[in-house]
Amino acid sequence: MASSSSYNSPCAACKFLRRKCMPGCIFAPYFPPEEPQKFANVHKIFGASNVTKLLNELLPHQREDAVNSLAYEAEARVRDPVYGCVGAISFLQRQVERLQKELDAANADLIRYACNEMTSQLPSPSLVRSTSRRIGNEAGGSYFQNPAYSHPYSFPWDDNSSGHLNEGGGGGGGGSM
Repeated sequence: MASSSSYNSPCAACKFLRRKCMPGCIFAPYFPPEEPQKFANVHKIFGASNVTKLLNELLPHQREDAVNSLAYEAEARVRDPVYGCVGAISFLQRQVERLQKELDAANADLIRYACNEMTSQLPSPSLVRSTSRRIGNEAGGSYFQNPAYSHPYSFPWDDNSSGHLNEGGGGGGGGSM
């Protein structure tokens, strides 16, 4: 809660309404005299009577959040009378969507760069053919495995437990080529 010096000067609400600020003023803790525009906006949009009713219906620990919410909505309505804070929320949602697309594009570029780096570090195709072994089954499904390059993942037909194909195993009954 914002502290108010209600004994020295009236709160922003009482000052705006040109009335004496009493010690039990419901506005004093939330509208300090240093922030007169805060109450002016809230009064212009919601009215002092409605705000008084609202604050009296709330529990004391809920009032500060309610006043902050009212002040935010009132300021947004003053800036944009048609859309208020909904306009600000829509703007921020569009900005998040635009930034998400930029992030997706940057991630795609990063993946493309990483793939290009990986392919540039692989040995030439003639070297791969001479040092690779054919793994597959009798039905003709096969692939070539380069012993110098291990995959960080295992295939479903891989029967070794480590996940690296160049450590033996490989299954499928294929011969070497």
